[in-house]
Amino acid sequence: MNGALATFRRELRAYFFSPLAYIVLFFFMAVNGIIFIYLIGELSDPRSPGGPPFNYFFRATWLMLLLIAPVLTMRLVSEELRSGSIEVLMTAPVTEGAVIVGKFLAALTFYAFLWAPTLAYGLMISAYQKVDWGPIFAGYVGVLLIGSLFLAIGIFSSATTKSQLLAAMMTAALLFLLFLFGVFEQMVNNDTAKQALGYIGIWNHIDEFASGIVDTRRLVFYLSGTLFFLFLASRALEDKKWR
Repeated sequence: MNGALATFRRELRAYFFSPLAYIVLFFFMAVNGIIFIYLIGELSDPRSPGGPPFNYFFRATWLMLLLIAPVLTMRLVSEELRSGSIEVLMTAPVTEGAVIVGKFLAALTFYAFLWAPTLAYGLMISAYQKVDWGPIFAGYVGVLLIGSLFLAIGIFSSATTKSQLLAAMMTAALLFLLFLFGVFEQMVNNDTAKQALGYIGIWNHIDEFASGIVDTRRLVFYLSGTLFFLFLASRALEDKKWR
């Protein structure tokens, strides 16, 4: 536990002292702000079908999840493998699992920090009309759950190579594959295969969370998937330790 906490503090400081982190924050807020302003303008049009702005907001920002995870995780283990500092870290009384968990929690904390300012959008809307915070809460739960899985996949990729660029590309490829499952679901005729693809297809999950639906099956899927890839990352790090 102490090892994970020490790693968490170290990585979190690295995030906030890195210029890249603020570039990511600026890019993230700028794109989200543009999307939100555009949606408000569209929904203000009398010809629009209307509906809660956040419902459309979460659906429109799914691409951000696909882009952010590789950037936030590509250096976490790869850089230490490249520089050799991982050998110093692993000689300390800390397990591979604690190192991975600490790095994951730091990435997740910074990821949540990126999304925190968007809560102001709900406050701005509430000044002009009544806001149902339930679906908004569900949307943020979805954002954190999907982000957790994506970050875990990114850390696993980072633990398998010394190249940050290769780690980012591997993460992007795996995440893109997850999104493709939703496309394949519409192409198969077998009911069992369709249900299986629907269970792991990110498209359906984003729609459910954006609509205010928190299905326990989704909770199990994302929590178990996150733990699975963190486990794989710890095993990959252990393998690198003995080479």
